[in-house]
Amino acid sequence: MEPTNQSTGKQFVIKGISDIQELQLPIFLLVLLIYLVTLGGNLTIVLLVTLDHHLHTPMYFFLVNLSMMDMSCSTVALHQALVTFLSGDRTISFGSCFAQMYSFLALTCDELLILTAMSYDRYVAICNPLRYNEVMGHKICSLLAGASWVVGFLNIIPCLSEISSFTCYSSLEVNHFFCDIMAVMKLTCNDTTILELYIFLEGLLFATFTPFVLTFVSYAFIISTILRIRSSMGRRKAFYTCSSHLTVVTLLYGTLTYQYFRPISSVQLDSNKLSSLFNTAAVPILNPLIYSLKNKDVIAAMKRRLLF
Repeated sequence: MEPTNQSTGKQFVIKGISDIQELQLPIFLLVLLIYLVTLGGNLTIVLLVTLDHHLHTPMYFFLVNLSMMDMSCSTVALHQALVTFLSGDRTISFGSCFAQMYSFLALTCDELLILTAMSYDRYVAICNPLRYNEVMGHKICSLLAGASWVVGFLNIIPCLSEISSFTCYSSLEVNHFFCDIMAVMKLTCNDTTILELYIFLEGLLFATFTPFVLTFVSYAFIISTILRIRSSMGRRKAFYTCSSHLTVVTLLYGTLTYQYFRPISSVQLDSNKLSSLFNTAAVPILNPLIYSLKNKDVIAAMKRRLLF
C-alpha cells in the first residue's frame, strides 16, 4: 500500500478484536460484561471505603486510587470496542486517537506508581508497625497518591509529542481494538528509532524498572522481617497481607513487559491484542477480588452498609 501523508487523511480505522462477522455480537457482549463487572467491582470498593470509617486507613486509601485508575484505564481502552459495535463506525480522528493513547499510557504508568506506594505501605506496616500511623499519615499518603497521578501524566508527554509529529503512514488501519502506541507505530513510515529508544529507556528505567526496584526492595525487607517472626501463624498472617499486592504486581508487570519492551519489528499485533485485553479487562476485574472481596474488613463493611 502506498504511504499516506497525514494531511490527506484525518482519521484512523480501528480494526477491532476480530474480523469474523459471526463473532462480533459475542465479543461485544463479552466486552460489555467485562466492562460492567470492572466498573461494578471497583466502584463498590470506592463507595465502601468512602462511606465506612472503619476502612479509612492508608491501605484502603491507596486501593481507592488503584480502583479509580482501573476504571479509567478500562474505560479508555474498552469503550472504543463498544462504540464501534453500536455505531458501526470504526473510524477515529487523529486527535482522539492520540488522546486515547496518551490517557492509556499515563494511567498504566499511574498504576505502577500507586502499586509502588502500596508496597511501601506494606513495608511500614510489617517492618515498622509501631510507627505505622505516624509514618503513613494523611499528608504522606496524599503526597504519594498525588505524585503517582501527576508523574504518570507528565511522564508520557515526550512520547506523545514524538509520535504525534509523524506525518507518513503506510496504512491508516490500526490492528487493535483501541489506539495502542505499538499498533500505531507499526503503521508509520517515519523513522521510529528515537521513539523506540525513548519507550525502552524511559519506560524501562523510569516508568517500570524504578517502581519495580522500589517494590522489590520493600519486599526484600518484608520477607526478611516475616522470616524472623517466631509464630507460624504470625508469619502466615503477615504474608497474607502482602500476597494480594504481589499477585497484582506480577500480573501487571508481566503483561506490560510482553506488550511494550520489545523491538517494534518483533511485535505481533494479534498476540498483543490478547495481552492488552487481559491487561485492560481481566486485571481490573481481579483487583477488587484479590485485594478486597476476600478481606474480612471489606466483607464486614459490606454487611454494615447492607444492614443500614
